[in-house]
Amino acid sequence: MKIATYNVENLFDLETKGYKYKEYKPYGKSLWNKKNYKIKLNNIATAIMDINADMIFLQEIHSKQALLDLRYALKQKGLYYQYYVIADKKPTAIKVAMLSKIPYLYSKELEVTYSYKYRNILETKFKINHQEFYVFNNHWKSKSGPESMRITSAKVLKKRIHQIGFKKNIILLGDFNSHYEENKLFIRNRKHNDSNGKTGINDVLKSKHQVDDANSVKYNKNSFYNLWYDTKKEKRYSYIFRGKKEALDNILISQSLIKQQSMYYKHKSISNFSKDYLLYKGKYPYRWKVSQGKVPQHKGKGYSDHLAVTAKFIIELN
Repeated sequence: MKIATYNVENLFDLETKGYKYKEYKPYGKSLWNKKNYKIKLNNIATAIMDINADMIFLQEIHSKQALLDLRYALKQKGLYYQYYVIADKKPTAIKVAMLSKIPYLYSKELEVTYSYKYRNILETKFKINHQEFYVFNNHWKSKSGPESMRITSAKVLKKRIHQIGFKKNIILLGDFNSHYEENKLFIRNRKHNDSNGKTGINDVLKSKHQVDDANSVKYNKNSFYNLWYDTKKEKRYSYIFRGKKEALDNILISQSLIKQQSMYYKHKSISNFSKDYLLYKGKYPYRWKVSQGKVPQHKGKGYSDHLAVTAKFIIELN
């Protein structure tokens, strides 16, 4: 079973309703129109088609309509996701969503706070061949905010996991806006470090002190394993900021998914999806191009400023 997480970078619809970033107000001077919308949909659908995951968890989807339009673009290319859901109870500009070939038992939203500064987390439960597992799709506060804001999201997530039970099959994924070793990167950054060196991804979710091989993991109690440790260091990235590679998009798993039981993570299967056409000049994620200036304009080129991240899981037949 192949799972993917992909921040598609501001997939806004053409409806006039709903809060939108100024450059995504339809049919204005920014040229966010039917032509550019179709190009954007087609480009993202091309990438998702090549990824061909059994379920793909998305970030930065504006609305249910945008998700349905993407689903239709995929169907036209021959990839049909029968099941879909979006976390749209809070009218934030961008939201998390899911497309799946596999039916789910239920889906619910975790509200981090009432504030629109925090996006809801999407919880989805599946059952395949008597194996139950949970997937949590996250899009934490960007680096425009301090670490305490990401800790707030992490604590809500951990509280819900505590209710479910840490021994269950649990997958945490999405755009955490946190490097897999965020605790090492930001320690001297006063802008971000308002938490005395503590981070949401490392300290709250307990993904510290891990080894570079999933088969050799020794866990602390109630901790999660970040799959980035299960591939070569030079491949551990999904985003590039000012020339530096960062792994803002992560997949973490509960301890039960390391052990080769009825359902488990396939060793060494974690990867960023970095086909040549998704890299600008062979180096950077080929983001959707919008000109800079007083009136930003869409150029009808590009994909996303993030690369998708994929991983495989084995579910044994009973």
